[in-house]
Amino acid sequence: MKVVAVNGSARKDGNTAILLRLVLAELEAEGIETELIQLSGKPMHGCLACYKCFEKKNRLCAVTSDYMNEVIAAMDAADGILIGSPTYFANVSSETKALIDRAGLVSRANGDMFARKVGAAVVAERRAGGVNAFSAINLFFAAAQMIIPGSSYWNLGFGREIGQVEGDAEGRRTMVTLGGNMAWLMKKLAK
Repeated sequence: MKVVAVNGSARKDGNTAILLRLVLAELEAEGIETELIQLSGKPMHGCLACYKCFEKKNRLCAVTSDYMNEVIAAMDAADGILIGSPTYFANVSSETKALIDRAGLVSRANGDMFARKVGAAVVAERRAGGVNAFSAINLFFAAAQMIIPGSSYWNLGFGREIGQVEGDAEGRRTMVTLGGNMAWLMKKLAK
């Protein structure tokens, strides 16, 4: 089994990555292979609504001028998907939104290729608005017919400057619990 985590933050190795790594550590402790993909510094743009993915049906976006198809292929190959985003103006980052829109349409065009995979949102926020970002990612998972594990609270961590989320004890516990719950669910589904 494998989980791919996509860090949709413009900050490589920032608070979102720190939170994702907490979840990944729990998954690894349960014997699940993990991979962290960071979108920071990678060319990425939104969906062009060309619908060529419905014509080609090759499990990839028709736009090949950016990094998106590598991410979509990694998501396709994984059994579980984590999407992490910072909170920008009470929603996901533009990188995360591009991922949701393009991967979502490719999935739909290819017979809902993410259906029944396990998916979880991880959100870093400074003060507020994180629930909207959390919802945006989970709504993508629900529309893709994915299975969403819960945790002890919403999967949010508080901090602005890089590393500040490490001071959020409840946020850290939430990520650890999420990792354990995700591992448990994936193992049950694999039976």
